[in-house]
Order: sequence, then C-alpha cells, then structure tokens
Amino acid sequence: MTDVRPEIAAMRGYTPGEQPLGASKFIKLNTNENPYPCSPKVKQAIGRACQGGLERYPDPAGSAFRAIAGRMLGFEADWILCGNGSDDILTIVTRTFVSPGQRVRFPKPSYILYGTLAEIQGARSEQITFDENWDLGERFTQPADGLALAYLPNPNSPSGTVISPQRILTLAERLPCPLLVDEAYVDFADVDCLDLVRQNERIMVSRSLSKSYALAGLRFGFLVAQPQVVAELVKVKDSYNCDALSIAGAVAALDDQAWLAENRRKIIATRERMTAALAELGFLTPPSQANFVWAVHPRVAAQTLYQQLKARQILVRYMDYGPAGAGLRISVGTDEQVDVCLNELKSMV
Repeated sequence: MTDVRPEIAAMRGYTPGEQPLGASKFIKLNTNENPYPCSPKVKQAIGRACQGGLERYPDPAGSAFRAIAGRMLGFEADWILCGNGSDDILTIVTRTFVSPGQRVRFPKPSYILYGTLAEIQGARSEQITFDENWDLGERFTQPADGLALAYLPNPNSPSGTVISPQRILTLAERLPCPLLVDEAYVDFADVDCLDLVRQNERIMVSRSLSKSYALAGLRFGFLVAQPQVVAELVKVKDSYNCDALSIAGAVAALDDQAWLAENRRKIIATRERMTAALAELGFLTPPSQANFVWAVHPRVAAQTLYQQLKARQILVRYMDYGPAGAGLRISVGTDEQVDVCLNELKSMV
C-alpha cells in the first residue's frame, strides 16, 4: 500500500516465539511461560467479575490493582500505571518520551521488541553490546544527539543475568535521558530496582504478571514511576487499556503471595538443576536469575540443536544476535519437561 508510513513499510516487525497449532503435542520451552497453573484465586475472581456483568466499561485507572500493588510494594497508588501486559507499558513509555528521528538506547543482546517500538515511532535504535561479564560500560551512558530514552532489562533476556541496583543507579545518573528498567522476570531474581524510582525521577520500573504469576494469557503489566511521570504517561495510554477481567485476575494474583512464593521456589530449584545439567553437557550458561537459561555449545551450532529438538516436538527459542552471538534460550518447564529436553540434548552434543 502506497499510503503506509515509510518506517512501517521498511520494518520487519516483531516476531513472537512460536505458538504452533496443536501446541499440546509439544514440550513448549520457548516463550518463558510459567509451566504451572495460576493461583485458583485468579479464576475465582474472574468468574465473579463475569457474574457481575460486562456491559459497562472497566475502571480506566485499574484502581483496585494500583491499591493492592501499592500496599505490597510500598508506594502510593499514584506511583503505579496499569498496562495490557508489560509490552503495553513499553509502548506507552516510548510514545511519551521519544519523538520521530530521536534515539532509543538498549543493550545487545536483549529484548528485540525495544527496537521494534523505536521503528514504529520513527526513531533510531542504538544498541550497546554487553561486555564479557554481562555488564554495561561507559558507552551505555555517553551523550548522543537526540537520545531520548534508554531501556535496561534486568534480569536480561536472553541471558538471565542481573546488574546490581547500585550499578544501575550510577548508569541512570550519567544518562542524559530517562531509563526504564524492565523487570519482567524480577520475581525469580535476588534483587530489584524499585527503591531507585524514589531516588531518581528519570528511573521507571516495569513489571509483568505473565511470568511469575502464570498469567501470560491474561495480559497484565504495570509500571512504577514518580507520580508526575505517571500523570504524563496516563495521557498517552488507551482509555481502557485493561479490561475488567484482567484487572480482577491481577488483583487476585497479587493477593495470593503464598502461591507466588511456592511457585518461585519450584521454578528456581528446576532452573538450578537444569543449569548444572547443561554445564555437564558442555554448554556455556551465564548465571540466570530468570525463568530461563541461555545456552551456547562450543561445538554444536545453536540452530542445529533448535531444529533437532523441534523435530522431536520440543520447542526452545533459537536467537541469533549477529556479532553478539547465537544461542538457545530454554524456558524452565516442569521437572518432567526439562528432563525430556536434557535427555534429548545428550544425544546431540
């Protein structure tokens, strides 16, 4: 179509992880979904919301969620913005801070959606490669013409690695633009950056209920930022970006912290066992604090392993970052799923 914006016509678009038809036939370890059912309280809350009727619009602010999240995290409700998944939050932030022709900076390798959002906005992507220790040097903070926003996933995907909050505060103070710390996987980590939001107006933290709360199908995320920042972001979001069912389910999920603690324990235990087993098979695996492991084998190409696993109905995520390298991102499944994957890999390496 000749009327499509040039930026859109030229871009490839974001490619999600495979969601094959007949997915039940596969062991699915490619999109970092939680392998366990969500809290029963979530389904009960959604049922009650349905019984209450869906003929009216939902609360545009998600007030019930903001209240419970604020109490749990130690913030007033006006520090919290609700989103239709954390991807919606990333979109709102990009649209708020970045004008066409400006720059968006983020690490490489990391979440590829950041670059897509920049393209949609008509902005330029500037990727700074992690060093060998999965840290970011001074290049990440250097001024650049038109630099309007920086993204920093922590834990990072695909590596699962973490940069300390103190180090992130130092980076933020040197950056000439706002910094969004993407904490989609933080519930599986040892540290978080929420306290940094209080210390620096330019620091924002986004989170997701898709991973640790097993609600990838519900689509709910949120942002923590200083109230004056949230007030500007509200102007950009869709009027009713979170529906009544997702709000009800998200409130119930946060209200069941016992479920979260037990789920977190299981995921971390399986992750540690999986990491050790991959290392025994010769894979190089950085220390993950997420619900996945980044695995690179020095002798067998990642794409070959991905294809052989897929042929055996096991899906993992093959990711190729060019000069930054290629590898397999393997989600933490149930113990049974992980064992099947590991046994197959034994015959391939």
